[in-house]
Amino acid sequence: MRPVSARRTVARAFWALSRWTLRTERVPQDGAGILIGAPHTSNWDFVFMLGIAGEADLPIRWLGKRELFRGPAGPLMRALGGIPVDRRDPSGLVADLVARVRAGERFYLVVTPEGTRSGSGWKSGFYRIARETGLPVTLGYVDRTTMTTGLGPTLELTGDVAGDMDRIRAFYADKAGVRPHKRTEPRLRDESGTTDRPA
Repeated sequence: MRPVSARRTVARAFWALSRWTLRTERVPQDGAGILIGAPHTSNWDFVFMLGIAGEADLPIRWLGKRELFRGPAGPLMRALGGIPVDRRDPSGLVADLVARVRAGERFYLVVTPEGTRSGSGWKSGFYRIARETGLPVTLGYVDRTTMTTGLGPTLELTGDVAGDMDRIRAFYADKAGVRPHKRTEPRLRDESGTTDRPA
């Protein structure tokens, strides 16, 4: 049995003191995957993400606007797994992440597909990354109605976009987020057709 890491110890202390209850299904321990964070309605989601990943002792990376990485906060954001993103020029981001995985980097990429907390739908980047890398997608959640948060089921995306999104919608149907009035339905702009995973 490996010793408990300092990160996990801090996370367990956080959950012991929190009013929220952590409920997490077992994540496949192959060292890589995509973790969805939804509904994304509050800055508290970031704190919960760190606590969830810390308790499960998962190596995570997450995407953040590049302004978060400026000044003295930059090294801390990177140490916490952050990858800076220029929102004015996001081209190449998916290709860069796919290249990292194919080069052998092993991490769980935390994605908030809503993009903004007041968006009108989900961005499709997580789906494209999952299909191009073959990584499984674990559904993380926050639900104020039950005061629970954690990781739900892990899905293998099939390429049937509408069918996969129906499964995702079914899971999040009763999840309200920290601020329920800001919740966005899990729906991509275009769910028609299928995608084929490269060989």
